[in-house]
Amino acid sequence: MLSTETIEGYIREKLDCTYLAVKGDGTHFEAVIVSPSFSGKSRVQRHKIVYGALGERMREEIHALSMRTLSPDEWAADAAS
Repeated sequence: MLSTETIEGYIREKLDCTYLAVKGDGTHFEAVIVSPSFSGKSRVQRHKIVYGALGERMREEIHALSMRTLSPDEWAADAAS
């Protein structure tokens, strides 16, 4: 079983995150990921970036990953509301 810290480490290795929080039970995970890499990208493009960071782990180790992906500007606007 994977820990949330392990998933966070995999994401941070490949993606510049200004905020990252992962919750989960070892196979099913939820993540909030804030990265400048997401600026100007669609939700599908953002998820592909995260899947790319996780690589083969998405097929072999992680059964499900629900993501909320935001740019830093979106994150700031969300916090202000």
